[in-house]
Amino acid sequence: MSAARLAHICRHPVKSAGYQELERVTLTAGRTLPFDRAWAVAHQAAGFDQPEGWEPKLKFLRGWAAGNLQAIRAEFDDETRRITLRHPDRPDLNATLPEDGAALVDWLRPLWPERRPAPAALVARRDGGALTDVPDPYVSVLSLASNRVLGARLGQDLSIHRWRGNLWLDGLAPWEEFDLIGQTLAIGDTRLRVEERITRCRATCANPQTGLDDADTLGALEAGYGHIDFGVYARVIEGGPVARGDKVEILP
Repeated sequence: MSAARLAHICRHPVKSAGYQELERVTLTAGRTLPFDRAWAVAHQAAGFDQPEGWEPKLKFLRGWAAGNLQAIRAEFDDETRRITLRHPDRPDLNATLPEDGAALVDWLRPLWPERRPAPAALVARRDGGALTDVPDPYVSVLSLASNRVLGARLGQDLSIHRWRGNLWLDGLAPWEEFDLIGQTLAIGDTRLRVEERITRCRATCANPQTGLDDADTLGALEAGYGHIDFGVYARVIEGGPVARGDKVEILP
C-alpha cells in the first residue's frame, strides 16, 4: 500500500439530506460513523411508522430518485442535536432532531418529485443503528486518486460529495483501495477491516453544488473499468479517535 493519509471525514446525519465535513471523530467498534444516517425520511409507501431495524433504501427519500437532494449541505451538533440544512433553491432550515422532524419533512417536500410517494416522516431505527444503504454497520473508505482519474475521464473536476463517503484517503494509487479488501487499515489506534466494494447508483451523476445531473459517472466507470464500483466498505474492529491528516497504514 502506498503512503496515505486521511484527507476528509464526512457524514450525513439525515440520509440523502445533506453532507457535513468533520475535522475529527471517534469511531466505535462495530458501529458506523457517529450520527451518519442516524435519521432518514420515509415516504408514504414505506410501510412503517418507525423501523425496528435496518430497512432498504427504496423506502426513503434518496438521491437516486431526486438528484437535487445531492445539493443539500448540513451542519449538525452532536450535543444539542441542532441541524442546519442549506440548499440553493430553499431557505435555510434550522431544527432540532428528532423533535422538529415534521418541519424537516416539509422543507424537503418541494425537492421531491410529485410523481413519487410523498415524504411522510423523519424516522430512526428503534435499535439505534444507522439507516445506511446496506445492513452491515460499515464505514465507507474512498480514494482521492480514484476520484481524480475518473474526473479526468469525464473532463471535469468531481466533488467528493457526489459519493456520500465517510473517510477519504490521499496517497493511494488510483483504484488501489480495491486491493485492500481483506486487509486492515490502521489510523492511530483505530483498526478497520476492508470487506467489500461499493456499487454505485445514478445519484452520483448529480452535482452537489447545484443538484443538476452533469456527469455520467456510471457510464464512465462502466466504459473505463467494466464496473460501477467506487470506494470500499470497512468494518471498525477497534475504535478510537481519527482526525484529518492522520497517517493511514496497512498492518502486516
